[in-house]
Amino acid sequence: MQKKITLKVLPSEAASDTAIKSIIARTESVPPKNITGFIIQKRSIDARSKQPWVNLTLNVFINEPFQQRSLIPLQYKEVANARHKVIIVGAGPAGLFAALRLLEAGVQPVILERGKDVRSRRRDLAKLNKEGIVNPESNYCFGEGGAGTYSDGKLYTRSSKRGDIDRILNIFVHFGAEENILFEAHPHIGTNKLPQIMTAMREQIIGSGGVFLFEKKVTDFIIDNQVMKGVVTADGDSLTADAVILATGHSARDVFQLLQTKNIAIEAKPFALGVRIEHPQSIIDTAQYHCAVRDGLLPPASYSLVQQVEGRGVFSFCMCPGGIIAPAATAPGELVVNGWSPSKRNNPHANSGMVVQVNVSDAITHHKQKKLSYKEEDALLLMQFQQQVEQAAFTAGGGKMVAPAQRMVDFSKNIISSSLPDCSYLPGVHSTSLQQVLPGFVFNSLQQAFIEFGKKMRGYYTNDAIVVATESRTSSPVRIPRNAGDLQHPQIKQLYPCAEGAGYAGGIVSAAMDGERVVEAILVQLG
Repeated sequence: MQKKITLKVLPSEAASDTAIKSIIARTESVPPKNITGFIIQKRSIDARSKQPWVNLTLNVFINEPFQQRSLIPLQYKEVANARHKVIIVGAGPAGLFAALRLLEAGVQPVILERGKDVRSRRRDLAKLNKEGIVNPESNYCFGEGGAGTYSDGKLYTRSSKRGDIDRILNIFVHFGAEENILFEAHPHIGTNKLPQIMTAMREQIIGSGGVFLFEKKVTDFIIDNQVMKGVVTADGDSLTADAVILATGHSARDVFQLLQTKNIAIEAKPFALGVRIEHPQSIIDTAQYHCAVRDGLLPPASYSLVQQVEGRGVFSFCMCPGGIIAPAATAPGELVVNGWSPSKRNNPHANSGMVVQVNVSDAITHHKQKKLSYKEEDALLLMQFQQQVEQAAFTAGGGKMVAPAQRMVDFSKNIISSSLPDCSYLPGVHSTSLQQVLPGFVFNSLQQAFIEFGKKMRGYYTNDAIVVATESRTSSPVRIPRNAGDLQHPQIKQLYPCAEGAGYAGGIVSAAMDGERVVEAILVQLG
């Protein structure tokens, strides 16, 4: 028979199949030889007490042959001569999963990606890290796989209402991800492994007759009688299709500007902005696992923190244990930082975004204080605010993507740090007052929040931690509206705003689910 059971075991027991079988046999009062195998359905760590425990949910096989985990079957059709085709602008998670779903339905996807393939993209990232030179079309945000390829590969989401999370994870496994993402409470692939997975997806799309074009930047839309017919690219090509999915990500500012120029409705959307903070991983391990040295059988510890400061939310974002801080700017003269971890999470630092919610009223106040011209009704107001802060950070760093930084306690006490701790950010850091970089409400909120976080998490508030500006690409500052039913733009038929860049997703999994959801809506229209 098969039986679902839950166990609470020591890390050493969780690492041994033999030990787990022994515990199952004891729990179920059967001889160990009768346990033919088990499949882990969920695994999580409970570190609330001094002794960390591992919680396991298992499907156990007793007195019957063991069967390996079965994955969701996937069947991709040949679509080179398909009756219908759909243009997908952007090859991030939303675009790739939309294309794969179209293959299943027998529709030809035509993916247009402004950046390069993952291999070519690496050379531009190396130049960005080593020389501080940013290629506006090939960077940590633009290129095959989008921002997701080089932003850690965290697959945890609360967006279950948007789609089938298990299906998305199964597809990742189908294209090369390890099976543990199917059962870990906080699944993670790792930046070192994501490029191969994205490449495998691309090869499937091309092998099934889909079209995948790199360095193909969309610069205009072909619209006839309020119906999207296709797109025009920077090299002068015009491409037409039955529908256009706009999945360009949260950093494609030129796309937002194009929509505004074409009088296609967009709207300002609140987002979050702040800093990226980095601790020695050992400090986080000690705080979370209540020990001097982390047990090697436990993963590097993570954290999630939130604090209300004078009615404004301050919260951690994209926490990367054993990771590095990376430059994520998409244009010269701007400085943006992000974080990622390799699959083993074995770097000596832990970093996390620490951000503050930003609303339209905040941007208006900021523009007034800085005596900058603005229009309250401008849908790009928050994007402009975001850009101004990034430019201030670049100037404060001194150029070449060197980032302005302070030690954490110094930041909260308004002291310019006389020295800075080791930092994983490769372009380098420069000690300065971040009060001169961040908007006043962001700076003040973070100052107070850091002190409160130190009360919640022992050792967190320390000058061994470095605060690096600026973490500003948490989500899109613009929303592209769409109908609740058919998911088309309310003004332009056959235009399907999608995922993070349109304001409908917030990470790899939710973006992938939104890509599939949009395709389902298109299939209804195609009949």
